[in-house]
Amino acid sequence: MRKRARRPVALGLALVVAVGGATAGALAVTGSGGRHITAWFDHTVGVYAGSDLRILGVKVGTVDEVRPEGSRVRVTMTLDDGIPVPADAGAVVVAPSVVADRYVQLTPAYTAGPRLADHAVIPAERTATPVEVDQLYRSITELSDALGPNGANATGSLSRLLDTGAQNLAGNGKAIGDTIDQLGQATRTLSGHSDDLFATLAALQSFTTMLKENDGKVRSATEELSTVTGFLAADRQDLGAALDQLATALGQVKSFIEDNRSRLRSTVDRLVPITQSLVDQRASLAELLDTAPLAADNLLAAYDPARRTIDGRADLNEISADARAVGTPLPLPLPPVDTTPTPVPTASPTPDPTTDPGTDPPPDPGTDPPPDPGTDPTADPGSQGVAR
Repeated sequence: MRKRARRPVALGLALVVAVGGATAGALAVTGSGGRHITAWFDHTVGVYAGSDLRILGVKVGTVDEVRPEGSRVRVTMTLDDGIPVPADAGAVVVAPSVVADRYVQLTPAYTAGPRLADHAVIPAERTATPVEVDQLYRSITELSDALGPNGANATGSLSRLLDTGAQNLAGNGKAIGDTIDQLGQATRTLSGHSDDLFATLAALQSFTTMLKENDGKVRSATEELSTVTGFLAADRQDLGAALDQLATALGQVKSFIEDNRSRLRSTVDRLVPITQSLVDQRASLAELLDTAPLAADNLLAAYDPARRTIDGRADLNEISADARAVGTPLPLPLPPVDTTPTPVPTASPTPDPTTDPGTDPPPDPGTDPPPDPGTDPTADPGSQGVAR
């Protein structure tokens, strides 16, 4: 009876063990719960299977496998359930100290937006590893060799540079610190006005391009400016004397203005109507300035220096009455003139002065005829009938 009672118990235990084994096998094949992430690194010194996976220094998973593949290393990690990670997150190997084990950290922390999916892959472009100590030592060694006696300091140039710099900077630590602080403030100011700075640089680029396109003109202007400066340099004594006289004259003008301030004010006030009249007649003045040279040329062309006369001819077709004075202007063109010749009357016979008592005797051929009362006997015969 006891043997029969023990059989069900043994069968139950065997069933439990079988179920547990199957569950363990399934977990071994599929892995534990959480999201699986794969990241590619250039190298992963100090990272092993079982290392921590962290976000902001807090453990959120573990490293499952580290496998080198060619020139890169594939790191498989498991992220705990319920931990949000940005879809574009990166992975960084962090070394807390020189000898401590390293861990992988996902960055940045999630705030909003799409989340990293299960079995996501982080490419090498979004991963980073710290500089190894041996690489740092190697870089320092290369720098010291380049600056040492076998490099830049082969002739002692670097030593002399350091000595000169130490002498020049001695006692100027506070000034250098203030300069650095002001430089930091200047950079912050420039950072806050980056748009204006870039706009200024763009305008400067346009200006330099314009200078490049007009290189010949710029060179010509520079040469002319050089000529002017040379001329001023050659006459600098005369120029200095002129400036001294100008300073004296300006002083006298200042004294005159101070002594006659009220008179100048009243004079300027009286000039206001005159200047206003000039402003009101600016159109007429402009027309006068335009036509005055032509009128002067015409006057010069009409003047006859031999006879000292101004010869001119009026065109009646250009003359018209003022409509405001007469009422209506004369019709232009004027009506044609009657050109029919007028008959000349027949001359009467010349009376004989010897027989006709009412006539004057004929003039003596040896004497000049009496002058015409309507003419000037002293006038030039060639100028009769010509207007002066």
